[in-house]
Amino acid sequence: MPTPKKGPRLGGSPSHQRRLLSNLAASLFEHDSIRTTDAKAKALRPYAEKLITKAKDGSLAKRREVLAKVPNKPAVARLFDELAPQFEGRDGGYTRIIKLENRVGDNAPMSQISLVLEPVEKKDSRSERVAASKAADEDAKSNEPAEETQADPEAEAAAETDAAAEAAAGEADADSEEK
Repeated sequence: MPTPKKGPRLGGSPSHQRRLLSNLAASLFEHDSIRTTDAKAKALRPYAEKLITKAKDGSLAKRREVLAKVPNKPAVARLFDELAPQFEGRDGGYTRIIKLENRVGDNAPMSQISLVLEPVEKKDSRSERVAASKAADEDAKSNEPAEETQADPEAEAAAETDAAAEAAAGEADADSEEK
């Protein structure tokens, strides 16, 4: 049997804390985002993420396990039917907590906990990046000309005189600004 949580609980008793987290999770699944206190948001995060992991499985047994913890049929149906397919590519981190301003009445620290519904971008593994860079280097080498051509000496001389003229013009502008 697991050791019960020591210290202060949300709501006072263990049963009240379970109901509180159940209702918060149901609201989160219905609305995708809820505002609550920091302590409740931090307690809700692992609770909700475990339920989402079970929902990703999609079996009837997992649905019944989630319904035992969150006895809100519309919320659980939305979790399994709409939300779980959106989390297929994500291995964890289904929720995010954003700190908000303190509550006006009692100055309690508030947070917004929301579901992360953005699609996950697949990251390339290091070996794939190395292979891609080697292929790019080989392509660059194959596209280079086999023989280097001689540069035209007249074109080089013209480029040097243009650069010198621009430098002289820049110095003249700097002198006129000092006056």
